[in-house]
Amino acid sequence: METAEIEITFEEDADHTDARATIALRGATFTGFGRARRNPADPSMPMVGEELAAARALSDLAHKLVDAAAETISTREGQRAHVAI
Repeated sequence: METAEIEITFEEDADHTDARATIALRGATFTGFGRARRNPADPSMPMVGEELAAARALSDLAHKLVDAAAETISTREGQRAHVAI
């Protein structure tokens, strides 16, 4: 059994929360990015910004992992591979 951990880091200011999700798999590192923006009319709720930014970073990371898998398959098979998420 193999395990991998995803690290999510946050940077915040009054109106934005940025998240970076990083995972290392078999010597390759993949990073996804996400941003949440608070509507100026909404109250400050940092937890909501972190949740949205993290979700967007994880979604971006998932797409990058699928793209990497498709690239590996394409290289091995000698033709373009299409992998659905």
